[in-house]
Amino acid sequence: MRHSHSDHRHSEQSVFDPVCGMTVDSAHAAGDFTHEGQRYFFCSVSCQKKFAADPKRYLHTSPDEAHSCCHETEPAKPAGGNAPAPVARSKAGNDQYTCPMHPEVRQVGPGTCPKCGMGLEPVGHAPATKVEFVCPMHPEVVSDHPGSCPKCGMALEPRTIELDSGPSHEQTDMARRFWVGLLLGFPVFVVAMMDMLPNNPLRHYAGPLNWAQLLLSTPVVFWCGWPFFERAWLSVRNISPDMFTLIALGVGAAYFYSLAATVAPWMFPEGFRHMGGSVMPYFDTAVVVTVLILLGQVLELKARGQTSGAIKRLLGLAPKTARRVNVDGSEIDVPLGEIQVGDSLRVRPGEKVPVDGVVVEGRSTLDESMISGEPLPVEKEPGSKVVAATINGTGSLLVKAEKVGGDTLLAQIVRMVGEAQRTRAPIEQTVDQVSRYFVPAVVIVSILTFVAWSLWGVEPKLAHALVNSVAVLIIACPCALGLATPMAVMVGIGRGAENGILIKNAEALEVLERADTLVVDKTGTLTEGKPRFTEAEAAEGFSADDVLRMAASLERGSEHPLAAAIVKGAEEKKLKLTEAQNFQSVTGKGVIGSVEGRKVALGNAALMSDHGANISGHQSRIDELRSEAQTVMLLAVDGRFAGLIGVADRVKETTAEAIRMLHAEGMRVIMLTGDSQRTADAVGRQLGIDEIIAEVLPEQKSETVRRLQAEGRIVAMAGDGINDAPALAQAEIGIAMGTGTDVAMESAGVTLVKGDLRAIVRARRLSRATMANIRQNLFLAFFYNVVSVPVAAGVLYPLLGLLISPVWASVAMSLSSLSVVGNSLRLRKTTL
Repeated sequence: MRHSHSDHRHSEQSVFDPVCGMTVDSAHAAGDFTHEGQRYFFCSVSCQKKFAADPKRYLHTSPDEAHSCCHETEPAKPAGGNAPAPVARSKAGNDQYTCPMHPEVRQVGPGTCPKCGMGLEPVGHAPATKVEFVCPMHPEVVSDHPGSCPKCGMALEPRTIELDSGPSHEQTDMARRFWVGLLLGFPVFVVAMMDMLPNNPLRHYAGPLNWAQLLLSTPVVFWCGWPFFERAWLSVRNISPDMFTLIALGVGAAYFYSLAATVAPWMFPEGFRHMGGSVMPYFDTAVVVTVLILLGQVLELKARGQTSGAIKRLLGLAPKTARRVNVDGSEIDVPLGEIQVGDSLRVRPGEKVPVDGVVVEGRSTLDESMISGEPLPVEKEPGSKVVAATINGTGSLLVKAEKVGGDTLLAQIVRMVGEAQRTRAPIEQTVDQVSRYFVPAVVIVSILTFVAWSLWGVEPKLAHALVNSVAVLIIACPCALGLATPMAVMVGIGRGAENGILIKNAEALEVLERADTLVVDKTGTLTEGKPRFTEAEAAEGFSADDVLRMAASLERGSEHPLAAAIVKGAEEKKLKLTEAQNFQSVTGKGVIGSVEGRKVALGNAALMSDHGANISGHQSRIDELRSEAQTVMLLAVDGRFAGLIGVADRVKETTAEAIRMLHAEGMRVIMLTGDSQRTADAVGRQLGIDEIIAEVLPEQKSETVRRLQAEGRIVAMAGDGINDAPALAQAEIGIAMGTGTDVAMESAGVTLVKGDLRAIVRARRLSRATMANIRQNLFLAFFYNVVSVPVAAGVLYPLLGLLISPVWASVAMSLSSLSVVGNSLRLRKTTL
């Protein structure tokens, strides 16, 4: 199993479906057809058939004039399940809408999802340049304005989450329909309850009351409950029956039966008549079920809105203004949107850093916990990088802006979290397969229930048959099943973001739980990635300060990381450096030049040999330092060996603890590095690494991952450099250090903002907690249906005289959905 970024990597050319105008990935198209030597690709089999029947009709129609075929059939899904499916073409400047629960449902303009009926929500998260809407159940449905999902009919929701955003459009609409339905439906419910009294005073007014119930229930069913019928119709058109199919069947059956009982009661046979020969209407069933389903939708939408809490908390971190320092030295507070790259900004004590940048002046400590999840403040000095939304300590800093607006790390995190929350986990494929057969099975059970009660039920047999078959349809609605996985994924990914763990997609979250082998790069992953001067040792006739001073003076002309470490070491010792003359780099050996009129050479043993410097008496010390994971550089002055300098890339303070925690998690840790075997062995021994593979080229890293996979291992790869990207992509789950390159982060399924390996353990715990939550949700959903459907069908009536009315069936169905939502929200309190 590969994570989704590899799917994107192999994506072919994007082309337009000539029938509907949707953008289609040719590698994952639902079908193709060759006409007059030209090959055309289609988002669905329906489009292919239409084109094959009359190619000229569609070749003379521009894509902008075509209508989305998503209203007629489900678009093709790409292999792998997570890569976006065909995306509706958008005119320039238009936004797209997608279904949050099914990212492959995507369109220009709002609408409802044809798979689940949820409203589409806009694509993207603030900060963003435009508002896009997607479907909560089908995130792939994207539109540039509010509306309904073409797959499921649900209202689109804004994909751009803003800090002060209120309830979703769908929640507001459902709440309005609920209150209207409650107001009109309450009298209908009272009339039905009065009829259960032994001496019902309203019994003599049954005829007029039936007409009054008809008058009140019609707007409840056909206006308040219209979204359910709309979504049910779409589900039938797309041959993807869902919960709304069952709701519409149940409510429709109760209403139209009652309508006929009111308008033409003489048409009904004896089996429908109660004592006294009357035909009882069930307007109360149609009305109450509609109102209760609306209430359940409102509560569910409100709870689902809480899943965006992590994004809103992230957005709340960003300051609204920044203090810009002008060229003349004056300072002025300006809106954050006016800050440009290169601006100088003053960050005073206690203020939030407004943008990503570099410290130009001042020293302080920053609280970066809101981004990285790490509680300890981080020291900052000139040259240090700072991140937007982190909080300054007691010092004043002058910061040069490097990334502003949507380019800041905070903005990238918000976008990544939002996109990840709308991806689908592989386990959902199993749920989809079950759901595909579940609804037809429920309809069959409902029909069998009607037949059984008609033949063997108590009088009035046909009336009981109708009520119980409707109860089966209502109570079996698979809404809980559809919410089980997406809700847990959304909450889990948001929880990870709050702890500095950015998860690219739901598949990465699922695979991480099963990983048993962690392959790690050394430089920048186990180590700090910044070589530091460790020590200088002098030969006879020189001092250690002389050795360091002359080496640093020579290296001032080099941009090599080792040179920078030597120069910084000399500056920290406050040694006076001089200008080197005749500086020259000798490939593969080192550098040479003149310092203070003396000929100086700094490099390896080969360079010493070229200059006649004898190092034989110092070889044992050189080997000793190398065994301590230090890089040793030798210095010769006027052809005489003067001393040596040790530079080391120090192991991160947290790495040893991280390795112990990973071992406790049962993971095998393998170090994969291009460094020398001696240096790698030294680091490996220090940390207790299980296996060390050194002196490998970048392309060999991915080959090593493939070898481990061939052995049956589920590999997680952690790295931070461009050279790690192929291996990150090859592994089942790639983990990038947030302190590394953008290429590495793009290739990885998980990014650790702080670059601390301990976060891998937290990510594993989050993965386990999320997958456990998903399994709990699925159990709740399946158990509910296994128990409730037979009871609704009346299997307990012969033993206990127990029947469930459609009203109580709708209550039970709503509670099952809310139980799944509530269980998912528990993830917000998970300890990582």
